[in-house]
Amino acid sequence: MTIDSHHHFWHYTTADYGWIDDEMKIIRRDFLPADLKATLAAAKVDGAISVQARQSLEETDWLLSLADEHEFLRGVVGWVPLASADVESHLQRYASRKKLRGVRHVVQGEPDDRFILGDAFNRGISLLKKFGLRYDILILEKHLPPTIEFVDRHPQQVFIVDHIAKPRIRAVEIADWRRDITELAKRPNVYCKVSGMVTEADYREWTPATLQPYFDVVLNAFTPQRLMYGSDWPVCLVACGYQKWIDTVRGWTAPLSAAEQARIFGQTAIEAYGL
Repeated sequence: MTIDSHHHFWHYTTADYGWIDDEMKIIRRDFLPADLKATLAAAKVDGAISVQARQSLEETDWLLSLADEHEFLRGVVGWVPLASADVESHLQRYASRKKLRGVRHVVQGEPDDRFILGDAFNRGISLLKKFGLRYDILILEKHLPPTIEFVDRHPQQVFIVDHIAKPRIRAVEIADWRRDITELAKRPNVYCKVSGMVTEADYREWTPATLQPYFDVVLNAFTPQRLMYGSDWPVCLVACGYQKWIDTVRGWTAPLSAAEQARIFGQTAIEAYGL
């Protein structure tokens, strides 16, 4: 089974998606299940995991309602107010929603680079395992050092790094990110998504060869056992179509064994999210 571990849906408004700038105007429109279902079918992908794009309980409820309506949506990574005093009551409300497989906070957008180490936030994280939930780590390269410290506080919690922690591909920088992502990968409770790379590169000039060194780092660090394919659709469309991206990842993984390819393209996501 082939699983896309990372995509988004939205009804586009400038208020909700102000981060979509003029350079990304191609995605200033609605993206809904019918769009994705056809895209996945063309690429021979069996299912997908919906990830929050707005930080609201309304977003979590909406994604879960879509997942209930569409069998190909295998799981949801939603949002809950992890730093709030009543976070446990929110988690309890979702306890019966079996397609909620994880939660995420847009740490990369926080003004404090050490936000992820905050006491209230970590208290919320400490409750996730009780509810069988994973945590998706959305950060930039600069956040990797505090993220290592953060993960070490929660050795029994399953973590999944989004977009290989967003290295500075456009600037052709790799050394600091390679050191820190390799260190993070030493923690066996951390998985990583091969996603979001084209939008960290030059949208128009990137090639599979320019991205391959970054793929090689995470392949070596996490191995296929903890590496999973994700598209970051529709955000990826600012730099390439869905088919081009999955073909790029298939090309990188072509030298691997069939079993290793199966891990990256489905089995790792199924294991990590408990699908």
